[in-house]
Amino acid sequence: MKTTSTRRTQTAKQTRSASNASPAPGPADMPRPGGKLGDILGRVSSKNGATADELVDTTGWQKHSVLGALSKLKARGFEIRLDAKANRKAYRLVSTAG
Repeated sequence: MKTTSTRRTQTAKQTRSASNASPAPGPADMPRPGGKLGDILGRVSSKNGATADELVDTTGWQKHSVLGALSKLKARGFEIRLDAKANRKAYRLVSTAG
C-alpha cells in the first residue's frame, strides 16, 4: 500500500506542476542579449550575415568559442542558419517577424 500512496502523490505533484507551467518564451518574448552575444546577434541579423572569421574579428574570441556562442543563441530560441552563396559561408538570423 505504501507504493500506491507514493504513486498517487507523484501523480498529484505532476498534475500541479503541469498546470502551473507556462509556455517557454520565444525570441520575440525575450530581450536581446547584450555584450558580445548581442554583437554576434547584430552581425548575423544583417542582410549579408557574418562568416565565422568575421565574428572572430568582432569578438576577439577563438573560432570554437564563436561557434559555441552561435549554438547558445540557437538554444535560446534564435533561429540562425548557415548559408553558402558565392563561395561565402555566412551565418544569418532567420526573420522571426510573422
